[in-house]
Amino acid sequence: QVQLVESGGGLVQAGGSLRLSCSASGLTISRYAMGWFRQAPGKEREFVACDSYSGKSTYYAESVKGRFTISRDNDKNTVFLHSNSLHPEDTAVYYCAAEDYYSDNILDFEPDYWGVGTQVTVSS
Repeated sequence: QVQLVESGGGLVQAGGSLRLSCSASGLTISRYAMGWFRQAPGKEREFVACDSYSGKSTYYAESVKGRFTISRDNDKNTVFLHSNSLHPEDTAVYYCAAEDYYSDNILDFEPDYWGVGTQVTVSS
């Protein structure tokens, strides 16, 4: 049974930073593309970032490029999202996701598995 469990969310002031973690069980992330999505109140879920199985290729939404960084520790089966210079518009539930995709060239990140999400609230 695959489980993706996010942690690290919370309340932060604008301009602050958070590090989200996603601990995976039931799959080995070193064979998966991993990523993050978010959903703000009243909005559709949107792509934030992903990386390839090796971590060599990373992709970001334009809205977070230069502020967010995705990384992974394959030995710990954990993925991270480092978020800096947070804006109130970054307030959302953040979801970890995994796609069974063993290539460094990600054309379209289409997850097979999802976490339950962690709330990030950025106050102005």
